[in-house]
Amino acid sequence: MSTPTSTPALARIIVSTSDLERAVAFYAELVGLELTRRSDPFAWLHTADGVELMLHERDTTPSRASVSVGLVIAELDATVARWQAAGGEVIDPPVDQPWGERMAVVTDPDGHVVCLSQAAQPA
Repeated sequence: MSTPTSTPALARIIVSTSDLERAVAFYAELVGLELTRRSDPFAWLHTADGVELMLHERDTTPSRASVSVGLVIAELDATVARWQAAGGEVIDPPVDQPWGERMAVVTDPDGHVVCLSQAAQPA
């Protein structure tokens, strides 16, 4: 087995969804990722640092014991409030964390766990 010469880069996260339209509304319109392409049953979104989030419409079985997506956003409290007002589930409301960010945990429309965070505000 050969040793890699560099650390791999994260290029893409794939999220299965039972309803592509609803998932695009969550990740693009609510969270703010950039929708760059759509060709059903797929949608491609990008983060500010270039990581691709690909939504794939197919049967899905979400689990809270699975991997979760972590996204840094600009307006955490307002985003979580809009999600909750729309009937979305908030597992953990926004709280300042000891490691220096404010974080909330929600579920996306399919029930996948999503951690949303922003840099903590100076005291």
